[in-house]
Amino acid sequence: MLFSPVGLLLVAILVVVAIKLTFNVLPEYERGVIFRLGRIARGLYGGNGPGLVIIVPFIDRLVRVSLRTVAMDVPPQDVITKDNVTVKVNAVIYFRVVDQERAIIQVEDYLYATSMMSQTTLRSVLGQSQLDDLLSKREQINADLQRIIDQQTEPWGVKVTAVEVKNVDLPQEMQRAIARQAEAERERRAKVIHAEGEFEASQRLADAADVIGRNPVALQLRYLQTLVEIAAEKNSTTIFPIPIDTIAPFLKGLTQK
Repeated sequence: MLFSPVGLLLVAILVVVAIKLTFNVLPEYERGVIFRLGRIARGLYGGNGPGLVIIVPFIDRLVRVSLRTVAMDVPPQDVITKDNVTVKVNAVIYFRVVDQERAIIQVEDYLYATSMMSQTTLRSVLGQSQLDDLLSKREQINADLQRIIDQQTEPWGVKVTAVEVKNVDLPQEMQRAIARQAEAERERRAKVIHAEGEFEASQRLADAADVIGRNPVALQLRYLQTLVEIAAEKNSTTIFPIPIDTIAPFLKGLTQK
């Protein structure tokens, strides 16, 4: 019966399955966790990889773990900031497995657990921050999130390398309030710049008055320059302003007569 066609086919299938289970090739970015009768073990050849790993068929079980960095989106979370403003925030977390055995033994699903830890930490950290800090101190908040999440995932053999807050969605009334504040700030800066210009112009005029007071000839030169500018306009009627200082000697002579 064993050497019948059906028996030979079953033996061939068992041999193929045994070979497939025995010889495993792990790429450079993967490591294997081997369970031999329920206990952690190493392969008969190749240890835990990478490369060729030989295990005992039907007795050993090989679990593959990727060591590449994973980029995972944190779904949008409704957060109430410290100053009682409700915002919707999402983020992205970058992490990788640094200890494949702990990632399999210490937690049932390290991907799901890391995602849940990221969501709860995001709500907790942002809930302790002011809205202004959330908008202006993004790098500091990212660093705090990375440090806290990494501390929580370290027992799982997972290293969190970075956390980036992506979008902060504000309520419509808060967006309008921020727009009004920005407009008021622009108007304030414009008024300050205008006032500084007026002050500088008044200083220049005061300096010019001092120079003319010390050198009366300068006023005459300015008068002649003004006449040249008026003549260049080609007006039909030209009014020549004459300073009182120019005709003062003549007026004095007339009064004396």
